[in-house]
Amino acid sequence: MDRFLDLFSYDKTPNMGREEEISPFRVVFEKKAIVQTLIITAFTLLLLTAVALVWPWEDLPHRRPFNMVLKLMLSGLVAAVAEEIFFRGWMQPTLRRRYSAVVSIVAVNLVFAPLHLIAAPYLISLLTFFPGLIMGWLRERYGNILPSIIFHFLGNVWAIWFFPSPF
Repeated sequence: MDRFLDLFSYDKTPNMGREEEISPFRVVFEKKAIVQTLIITAFTLLLLTAVALVWPWEDLPHRRPFNMVLKLMLSGLVAAVAEEIFFRGWMQPTLRRRYSAVVSIVAVNLVFAPLHLIAAPYLISLLTFFPGLIMGWLRERYGNILPSIIFHFLGNVWAIWFFPSPF
């Protein structure tokens, strides 16, 4: 039982060369972290939009009714928070106690990406591995899960209009 409880304890996790006492579920509203996360997110989504606009199999962006967009955005927020709490809030710091940042981030995403096949059982869902690497890096860089939640949520919002439908 003690080993299980250790999974939820505070630990010393290296964050960009500094040792500090952090909780795996730590959320900190640091202006610098949020601004940098928004810049990284904008750059990533601009690249993805360029790819989506030349996607050969369908006409993007999708046209969706406003009420559907609101429901999808709420769903995207809930998914982002829940997934980031589990993957970057618990799993990544747990692995980080024993392994390097790179190994921990990659290992988490080897679980994260295939689980997206449950909601969308199409191989394109496995591409979530790559934004997952960015979310893992954000968690490692800033020592808390808020930047990865922001990135994840905005990625989910982007997907409402630009994610290619595999149907």
